[in-house]
Amino acid sequence: MIVRVLVIAGSDSGGGAGIQADIKTITLLGGHAMTAITALTAQNTCGVAQIAAVSPAMVAAQIDACLSDLGVDAVKIGMLGAPAIAAVVADRLEGLRVPVVFDPVMIATSGALLADAATVAAFERLMALATLTTPNVAELAALGGDAAMRARTIAYLAKGGDAAGDTVTDRLVVPGKPDQVWQAARIATRHTHGTGCTLASAIATRLGGGASLADAIADARALVRAALKAAPGLGQGHGPLGHGALVGPPSWRD
Repeated sequence: MIVRVLVIAGSDSGGGAGIQADIKTITLLGGHAMTAITALTAQNTCGVAQIAAVSPAMVAAQIDACLSDLGVDAVKIGMLGAPAIAAVVADRLEGLRVPVVFDPVMIATSGALLADAATVAAFERLMALATLTTPNVAELAALGGDAAMRARTIAYLAKGGDAAGDTVTDRLVVPGKPDQVWQAARIATRHTHGTGCTLASAIATRLGGGASLADAIADARALVRAALKAAPGLGQGHGPLGHGALVGPPSWRD
């Protein structure tokens, strides 16, 4: 059975991150991607020029249309952009018994702020609903750091791709269990746009197919690393990953 993944996130006009990266990732893993677009962005590899939020009612209508007909096996949440959108997403997901991966997008690779303080506050409800929350270094700090995240008694993956050093460390925190850590040598490239979106969508797809949380993360990390190595070198800034180069036999699993 094909894994049906509903992505609730923003659109990236440059095709590197957001809905575009999510669809590429889910398709690459053999899943079916459905979307509820929360915002339109005018962006490229150099940064975000403009953001226009979709109305909460339209976001809700997109979610309802997918759930009422196609069904869903997993949900990935990315950029929301407004507290009202975060609230309507939480309303729709309450009671939905499928894995939910929440990538709390606040700061793009370019450094542009993608969520205001009120939106961050609205994230609390979504973090409580999510199977896994996946903050990067800056997002983890904006959410109060490890102490605040542990106090929420939720599962989260502290991503280390944006930290300094030659080794990338990702740390899974699950209440009541020892932390699980993955480490790997940093891949030297400026073409990193969409890594967080790709990782979260891959985790969601694997969870929707029945994988354990640890296995889903391990597979997603392998996919991201392979896509980083295969980046086509587009753009003058933080270019997109090389999803297209991975089509075919899943050699990135080896």
